[in-house]
Amino acid sequence: MTCAPDSPAGPSDAASPYGPAAPAPGARPARPVRVHHLTRAKERGERLTMLTAYDAVTARILDEAGTDMLLVGDSIGNVMLGHDTTLPVELDEMVVATRSVARATTRALVVADLPFGTYEAGPEQALASAVRLMKAGANAVKLEGGRPRAHTVQALGEAGIPVVGHLGFTPQSVNRLGGFRVQGRGEEAAEALVADAVALAEAGAVAIVLEMVPEPVAARITELLAIPTIGIGAGARCDGQVLVWTDMAGMTDWAPRFARRFGRVGPALRQAAQAYGDAVREGSFPTSEHSFDS
Repeated sequence: MTCAPDSPAGPSDAASPYGPAAPAPGARPARPVRVHHLTRAKERGERLTMLTAYDAVTARILDEAGTDMLLVGDSIGNVMLGHDTTLPVELDEMVVATRSVARATTRALVVADLPFGTYEAGPEQALASAVRLMKAGANAVKLEGGRPRAHTVQALGEAGIPVVGHLGFTPQSVNRLGGFRVQGRGEEAAEALVADAVALAEAGAVAIVLEMVPEPVAARITELLAIPTIGIGAGARCDGQVLVWTDMAGMTDWAPRFARRFGRVGPALRQAAQAYGDAVREGSFPTSEHSFDS
C-alpha cells in the first residue's frame, strides 16, 4: 500500500503510506494502519497486503517487512496445532494467539478470526466473542458467511468493532461445502456470492476476503464495492491479497495451488537444526565464547 499518510510524506516514506516499516534508530515510528486507510488505498488503486500470523516472533518479522494487515487466523488449527481443519479451534486459543501477535506489532492492522461456534447463534454471542479478541489487541475481527451474517456485522460495527467478511470457500463450512472446493461457479452461484458481498458491505464490513472464487466473479465484486476485497485464490483483480505465512515462506513441502513460495524457510530451518545437532555431537558447540567465567 503506497497511499500517502494523513500528513505529507518525506523521501524516506516513499515505500509506505505510514512511513518505513522498520524505522532507523532515532526516526519517528511508522504510522499504524487503521481501518479507514483500507478504503483510502482502494480509492487510490493501491494494493493491500495481508499475511497470517500466530505468534509474536513471526508477527514482528512480518510487521517489520511492511505487511499492511496481520490475520490471526483460525487456520492456526491446521497450520500450527495439528488439526485437519479449523473447526476444533477454541476462542481461548485465538485470544492467546491474538495477544501474542498484537504485542509484537507496531504498524500492521491486526485482524482476528472468530472461530467456529463463537458467533453463529447471533449478534449477542458474536459480540461477547469479539470483545474478547478486541481486548486481546485485535483491531478488527473476521467472520465467515454472507447475508445471514449481515445483522451480526451491523451489530458489531455499532458496538465499535470493525468487521472483515469472508466469502467463497469458507473453511468453517468445509463439511457442508463437501471439501475444499471453488465457490461461485455458474450464474446462480455467482449471483448469490455477489449478493452476499453487497449485504456485508451495506452492513458495515470494512473489507471482504474472497477465497477460492473464480477471478471474473471476484473482479465483479471488487468493482461493485467501495470497501476493499482481499483475495486468496481469487485472481489478481482484488484490491489486495492474503496468504498463510507458511505457504508464502515455503515452510512446508506442499502449498495450495493459489499460493506462491517467496522463500524456502522450511529447508533453511531444517539445515540450521541439522548443523546445530552436528556441532553438539562433535563437541564444537558450545565454545568459550558461549560460556561464562566463574
